[in-house]
Amino acid sequence: MKLILSIDPVRFPLTGIGRYTFELARHLESMSELEDLQYFSGHRFVDELPDVEGTSGLSSDLRHSLLKNRLTTSLYQHISPLIKKQALRKHADHLFHGPNYYLPPFAGTSVCTFHDLSIYKWAHCHPPERVRFMRHEIELTLKRADMLITDTEYTRQEVAAFFNWPLNKIRAVHLACSDDFHPRTQQELAATLNKYQLNSGAFSLYVGTIEPRKNLEVLLDAYAMLPLSVRMNWPLVLIGYQGWGNTLTRIEAAVTEGWVRYLGFVPSADVPLLFAGARLFLFPSLYEGFGLPLLEAMASGTPVVCSNASTLPEVAGNAAAMCDPKDADELSRLIAKGLEDETWRNEARLRGLLRAHSFSWENCAEETLAVYKELRP
Repeated sequence: MKLILSIDPVRFPLTGIGRYTFELARHLESMSELEDLQYFSGHRFVDELPDVEGTSGLSSDLRHSLLKNRLTTSLYQHISPLIKKQALRKHADHLFHGPNYYLPPFAGTSVCTFHDLSIYKWAHCHPPERVRFMRHEIELTLKRADMLITDTEYTRQEVAAFFNWPLNKIRAVHLACSDDFHPRTQQELAATLNKYQLNSGAFSLYVGTIEPRKNLEVLLDAYAMLPLSVRMNWPLVLIGYQGWGNTLTRIEAAVTEGWVRYLGFVPSADVPLLFAGARLFLFPSLYEGFGLPLLEAMASGTPVVCSNASTLPEVAGNAAAMCDPKDADELSRLIAKGLEDETWRNEARLRGLLRAHSFSWENCAEETLAVYKELRP
């Protein structure tokens, strides 16, 4: 079997879809069933995965700048497919996989991964130019795709219903987290936690982009309801690339008050140790296609409190304490329990480790390969 995998999402900062593409590529490389695996980036083939520890690079920065302008976006949408089609013209004997909603014009068989429908169902949580661009590209993808992949069964059903797409042409393939996420000793944590002036087991943690869909306003409301002594003893640490929305103003106010720390986007090597060093992981998201940070926390042996929205119950199983994402009072109660109830914390830690171990990137790659085989036996 011959495969072309688009690796456009693999760039700094490596967020959820970039991590999925990166791990899928790495594990597909070892599969003997693929006689030819080629990476396609932008408008050309490349020999290897890019460095994800550096900076975003000129091409990525330029693309984001251009997409903020309606005229340049229109030009890009007209010219880019022609260039890609030309670059792919001699590879119709390959299967093409677009891991991030988009498929270029391609004469061969193609499959695309849809991670969620936030661009439709939570459009108000995205910049308008992003909504226009993605909806246009997704409409083209649905005309070009022979099969779709989703991260969860929840999203599989959602995509089929929303687009009236045949359910038998959509496969759900769960994601996983890196082996870097596992419990750590105090000695293993010391250097990294000292770097951020944190103590092991002495902070709550949120990891994810700072954007409206992540529901951080309610998280801040819920945390503010805790007694000041609790907040100061176990401050809330936020890690994530600054996206969009007005949440940052609220964060800055809480930072000034002393019970929130915002670390921004930290090096990927530090993230697993911050997960393992946290007392509690909080993820009250309104909507997810999977919720990878939830899995990373459980694999790290850190108890989890999250919302019961969209895909999160499918990922967390019985391992997390959950509530309605809009219920700040209940969220605050669960946070207090997660910080102070040692019996619950020990049980949640064990359940989380068991749950996390049922997901793996090896399984993800093998199940994805099975989809390829359905299309190109």
